[in-house]
Order: sequence, then structure tokens, then C-alpha cells
Amino acid sequence: MARPKTKNELLEAATLNYDKLLKLIDSMTEIELSTEFDFSSDVTKKEAHWKRDKNVRDILIHLHEWHNLMLEWVTNNKAGVRKLFLMEGYNWKSYGEMNIVFWKRNQTVSLDMALQKLKKSHNEIINMIQSMSNDELFQKNVYEWVGGSTIGSYFISVTSSHYDWAIKKIKAHIKLINDK
Repeated sequence: MARPKTKNELLEAATLNYDKLLKLIDSMTEIELSTEFDFSSDVTKKEAHWKRDKNVRDILIHLHEWHNLMLEWVTNNKAGVRKLFLMEGYNWKSYGEMNIVFWKRNQTVSLDMALQKLKKSHNEIINMIQSMSNDELFQKNVYEWVGGSTIGSYFISVTSSHYDWAIKKIKAHIKLINDK
């Protein structure tokens, strides 16, 4: 699917990839769900997240935390409270460290709770997108706090693109388990 350029395309892509993700998780066996991720044998998987996330719960919580970043950023800035997108103290060069904070603070969350949290924050994100016009989402300079991009590009990043990332990672895990 091409990168969304309209509100309807964004909603469609976000919903489609979200549904694919939930369907994939629902299709997993107990062994696939309970086996810890281990991508250490694949030298092509060099990015930090391949080592960070140890299970499906970690991925779901990661998505949920990024939803929350988006929800807080938009809500605060629309209310006139200046807030940066990333957590205070982090920037686009250090956001990997922020992801570790998300991972650490959610290690006691169960898979079921992570799924509930993701479903709730996904619905909030979809409602937020639905409340905005196509121009608000995809015209530049609508909100000065977005910078030179569009707010729609941020929504794409925390929904359809992020869900696609999660699907690929879970499929890689399933493949490793079933190839053994």
C-alpha cells in the first residue's frame, strides 16, 4: 500500500495494518507467543530493537507508548501548551534510549494487558484522526509546532508504518521458531 496522502487513506492504512497485526497475534500458537525472541543468529538484524524486544508484549507496549506520545503531543499543543513530540530529555538522535525507558517501565505488564492498552490507544488515535480535517492532517504549516512536516506524517508513523514494523518483526520471530 502506498504512503497515505489523505485522511481517508490514513484511516484505511491504519485500520488495515492494525487488523493484520491483531489477526497475526490471534493466529500465533502458545509456543510462538511464549518463546522469547532471539534474533542473535541473524547478522542482518543490527538495529537496537532486535535486541530490545523480547516478546509480543514488548512490541504491543512499544506501539502503545508511541500512541501516547502522539496523543499527548497533539492534545497539549492544540490546547496551547507547548510540548515536544518526544519525551523531555530525548531527541531524534537519542530516541532509542527513550524506547528503552518504555521497555523497562512495562516489564510487569502482561500480554493481555498490553493488548488492552494497545486497543484503547489505537481507538483514541483513530478518533483523533477522525476529528481532524484532511487539510489539518496533510497541509504543511497548519500547526507551527509540527515544524516543516505535516501532522499526518506523524500519524502514519505511529499507526500504519509502526504496525507494519511490528508485523514484520513478529513474522520473523515465528519463522525462526518454525524453522528449528
